[in-house]
Amino acid sequence: MVRMIMHGCGGAMGQVITGLAAEDDSIEIVAGIDLHPSKDSGYPVFNSLDQCNVKADVIVDFASPKAVDGLLAYSCKKQVPVVLCTTGLSKEQLSAVEKASQMTAILRSANMSLGINVLMDLAARASALLGGDFDVEIEERHHRRKLDAPSGTALMLADAAASALPYEPEYVYDRHSTR
Repeated sequence: MVRMIMHGCGGAMGQVITGLAAEDDSIEIVAGIDLHPSKDSGYPVFNSLDQCNVKADVIVDFASPKAVDGLLAYSCKKQVPVVLCTTGLSKEQLSAVEKASQMTAILRSANMSLGINVLMDLAARASALLGGDFDVEIEERHHRRKLDAPSGTALMLADAAASALPYEPEYVYDRHSTR
């Protein structure tokens, strides 16, 4: 059985993962990390990884960019692999993720959906076929509480399309409301 720490257990995705893990006999969430846990999750919850004294095989992260620095330090120190799903990381944090991945296993993705990963492949293929003669525009819609814009998924799709271009594209962001 895989022993997991749910980093960001009080958030929306943390609660989804908690529910899925409860139905899966091959994984057990042994601890959660969250500043503001929303409800009793059936496992101990700590305010930070530094307070966590529970051994685990992996940390699954759906927290906040503010928590990633501590996550990387902890995972390297304890040699615990990380599934890093937090988006909105700074360039410095992305560099720190790269450096940490030299010391412990890190799987980073802004979206774990099979459908989105297929769409990324299709975006790269379309971009290669169309070449530099077309502009790529990604429009996304989210609830008002969406913290990062553009989303990590939108950036993954843009990067996939850009990967096939013969030049370095310019990303232009515009977040506005129709209200």
